[in-house]
Order: sequence, then structure tokens, then C-alpha cells
Amino acid sequence: MSAAAASRDELPVYTAADIESEPVLDVARFDNDAAVDLGLTAVEVIDERGLNLAVRIVLHGDVVFQAKLGTTGPGNDPWLAGKAAVAEEFGEPSLLVKLRHLEAGTPFERLEGVDHDTLRAHGGAIPLRVRGELVGTITMSGEPDVLDHATAAEAVRRYLER
Repeated sequence: MSAAAASRDELPVYTAADIESEPVLDVARFDNDAAVDLGLTAVEVIDERGLNLAVRIVLHGDVVFQAKLGTTGPGNDPWLAGKAAVAEEFGEPSLLVKLRHLEAGTPFERLEGVDHDTLRAHGGAIPLRVRGELVGTITMSGEPDVLDHATAAEAVRRYLER
């Protein structure tokens, strides 16, 4: 099953290589208006798939767009922040960080010396770049982490196509 058609009924399965081959949002310009456009694209994908997801777009440390759909609420906030922190810290999608550690035999959640309340290596956060520089993240939370990632990745893909 393709990640583009991901649903709660059939969860996508990813390897690190799968995530590495996905489109990357690295554009010449990305401002608040672009962040809102990406956010609205994300809401469109969430609605189409009938998912319960919160989406947050942070740009230069500022929450520029946030929407909580379905049954999401305040309990998603620590997950949105923690996944985004991983994408910011490592400069890669949070699911890729998780998978690389799993594939190496060292699950991220077992690493010592890591504040696991702050850094949550679960799928759902994708870095946003301008000319190679990390400027923000799109993060989703509310479903199994592979669905969070698949939905965020689809929003990025659609945004880049527009």
C-alpha cells in the first residue's frame, strides 16, 4: 500500500530508505502565508482521509498555523512539540530518526542522556527548509505515528506540486 493512500485500516510500513526518498520541502522562499497554505493543504488531506489529527506549522520558532481536527485536543500539544523538536534537532523527519535508531538496534526511547519528554522520536514531524536552511516544521499528531507521517508527507508533496 502506498503511503499516499494511508488510512487507519491499513497502516503504511516504512524503512529509513523509504523516508529518505520522499520529497523534501526546500524552497527559495517560505513565509507565514506559505505556512498557512501548507497548513490548509494539510487540513484538506486530513479531511479527505477522515483522520483525527492535529497539525502545527512552526516557522522560525513561531507557531504560524495550527488546527485540531476530530478528537484531537490539548493532549496532542506535547507530542506536536516533541516530534518537532526531533526534526529540528536532527534536521530530518522524526520518523526517519526513529527508524534509523531501530534499524541500528538502538531504539531512540532507550537512549540515555536524552530528555524523552522534550524529544519524541515518533513519526509526524517534517523539516521545512529555505535554500537548505532549516526554518521550521510541519508536525501532525493524533493517529499512529506512521499515519501522522504519511499525512504530513502527503501535505508536503501536494504543496510542492502547487
